Amino acid sequence: MNETNSPACTASRLNRLGITVFERGWLSSNNVLFQGDESTALVDSGYCTHSSQTVSLVQDALQTRPLDLLLNTHLHSDHCGGNAALQAAFPQLKTRIPPGQAEAVANWDPVTLTHEPTGQTCPAFNFHGVLFPGDTIRLGHAHWEIHAAKGHDPHSIVLFEPSSRVLISADALWENGFGVVFPELEGIDAFEEVSDTLSVIEALKPAAVIPGHGAVFDDVEGALQRARSRLDQFVKTPEKHRRYALKVLLKFKLLEWQSVTFDDLLAWYTKTPYIRSLERRPVSPDTEALHESLNSLIADLAKSNALRVQGDRIVDA
Repeated sequence: MNETNSPACTASRLNRLGITVFERGWLSSNNVLFQGDESTALVDSGYCTHSSQTVSLVQDALQTRPLDLLLNTHLHSDHCGGNAALQAAFPQLKTRIPPGQAEAVANWDPVTLTHEPTGQTCPAFNFHGVLFPGDTIRLGHAHWEIHAAKGHDPHSIVLFEPSSRVLISADALWENGFGVVFPELEGIDAFEEVSDTLSVIEALKPAAVIPGHGAVFDDVEGALQRARSRLDQFVKTPEKHRRYALKVLLKFKLLEWQSVTFDDLLAWYTKTPYIRSLERRPVSPDTEALHESLNSLIADLAKSNALRVQGDRIVDA
């Protein structure tokens, strides 16, 4: 690793930009806090069950300062589930979201926002403006470019600061992959959009990436190679992507519950619309087939140490 991409250099970059990164578990997205001379801002707010912790992290970091601005890279529940709690804690807080789902937020439509179909929860919140790709926004001590990042979510954006070459990538790029490509699960071609977004990131030549999940990283070339390799697998075998999505939805719910009986998990699995659609179930599915499908996913997740089976309970690992 060269000096310009050392961990110490990355930490220095973030410090100069007025950034504190709260790395969260996989149930909640990372939160990126900016403290500038004139204002403060937070990018993404985590999942609702962690909202009190999110508020505490921000309050402890800001001390007596208020939080002025909240931005969401996209509106999946693990990125905006803490919005309502932050708005209650900081009454003067202004919130800006990507433009694609502004109407769904204004009229609070949890189906269009995909919270209900995925079996997840997000308290209603309001917003005060949108984040248009092509614009710039002052955060901390610098101006950040807003770039469209379609693929994982058709309305997602990423943020890039050209002087330091720091990228806030949300779920468009992780150190080892990227988020589930949800439009593909709805029958909308989006793998090419993932590729286009990876090309946008590659052209920006970031020196450090703050992902939506996981630690800050500086091996961007390696991350892009791994992401493209995974994308190629999904393009060649869409069924592999569908099964990956099923395991992600199941693991996410288990992260929320921590422990659940098989029967309760089966009830959730049976009624969740996204899962029903992914499995392409008939109107009246066979109970034995449902048991077999869920047991197969549990076995895969147990094999990768993502959960444990303890008697009649499924436990997060």
